[in-house]
Amino acid sequence: MPQLQRPIFPVRSVSIVEHGAVEGGTTKNTAAIARAIEAVAQAGGGRVVIPAGRWLTGPIHLRSNIDLHLAEGAVVVFSDVFEDYLPPVFVRVGGIECFNYSPLIYARGCENIAITGPGRLDGNGAAWWPWKKSEQSGLPALAAKGVPVEQRVFGTRAAAIRPSFVSFVECRNVLLEGFTIGSGPNWTLHPVYCENVIVRRVNVDTDGPNNDGLDPDSCRNVLVEYCTFSTGDDCVVLKSGYNEDGWRVARPTENVVMRHCTSRRGHGGIVIGSEMSGDVRNVYAHDCDFVGTDRVLRIKSRPDRGGIVENVWVENITARDLKYEVAILNLDYSADPSAVAQQRPPLFRNVTVRKVAASGVPVAVRITGLPDSPVQNVLFEDCAIVSARGVLATHARDLVFRRCALSPATGGPFVLDAVSGATVDGQPIAAAPRQP
Repeated sequence: MPQLQRPIFPVRSVSIVEHGAVEGGTTKNTAAIARAIEAVAQAGGGRVVIPAGRWLTGPIHLRSNIDLHLAEGAVVVFSDVFEDYLPPVFVRVGGIECFNYSPLIYARGCENIAITGPGRLDGNGAAWWPWKKSEQSGLPALAAKGVPVEQRVFGTRAAAIRPSFVSFVECRNVLLEGFTIGSGPNWTLHPVYCENVIVRRVNVDTDGPNNDGLDPDSCRNVLVEYCTFSTGDDCVVLKSGYNEDGWRVARPTENVVMRHCTSRRGHGGIVIGSEMSGDVRNVYAHDCDFVGTDRVLRIKSRPDRGGIVENVWVENITARDLKYEVAILNLDYSADPSAVAQQRPPLFRNVTVRKVAASGVPVAVRITGLPDSPVQNVLFEDCAIVSARGVLATHARDLVFRRCALSPATGGPFVLDAVSGATVDGQPIAAAPRQP
């Protein structure tokens, strides 16, 4: 991955107060913030400052060369009036393109944009969360039928598709740095089709349904460092499209580095999928700490999803009190028997996990491939895992364990089924058969 540089902005700073914003949390400042952004953009770019205080607003749409700066003590609270987020804008929802409610902070086709500063963003997500039970979009069916994107228009209470909190679409040179964010309607930080993205020292603290922390979606060159995640879903999760729409767009997520991050709650610390039909490759995560997450690493897909996940490297990880496994690679996530007939299985290959120390884990490693698409070429090296059960694998080949200390409380260290080429320290694994 190339060396990423933070975007450079002109030395120009304008407060939203200069354009009529009123502090206190009761006056809606959508128009005032938009005027400030427009004025700075027209002048050639610079910093739009939200000063200390409590500021109520509707959606914020950024422009090229704008740094939205949240000053110390600034709290931005987003409106719970759904109609404030209309008209619909172009977004990607669950890996499928459509038009829906505007994300709370949105940009499309911009260069050199940022959200910075020590302030806080509050998405007022509790107003949106009940929609999870009533979503009626039919969006996957529309994509499968080839309905043009321009006709996939939502933004209604009946459809109940919740927007992402922050979503930048088709942008270059993006910086997210220093702020705290939480309580969003859906996914929290969602760059889509972006290139050169830096996420640094961001604190994501949220607990709503589908509240992933960071979802790079068909993005290229992404650096995530010194961040803290405590989420209601996955912490950092890489995506690249859902089934037919992912195959049509065919844009991978590639060249991603995650380092020096901490996760305190979440379904997975480092996750890929399940929407990965456009491929995910070249991922390097190192020197991270996970406490109380469900897992460290999860790569997940469905039998009908297509796509390739490859060249994933995870090392120097500490973990404790995990809910399920240190690592799980499964191709049967939310499997639908009718989908198998589509004959488009995904493929996972070339995954390395090194120097992971974990304790208090129910299962060390779980790998579930498919008969016609086994998980391939997985290396565990210099890992020390204290768990209730050891390595459980089915439909895989070329699993290699080197200098690993596996200490399952029950059963043998390896329980394998339909696995070929499995070795430990250069010797074939004499594995116990899978238990029913």
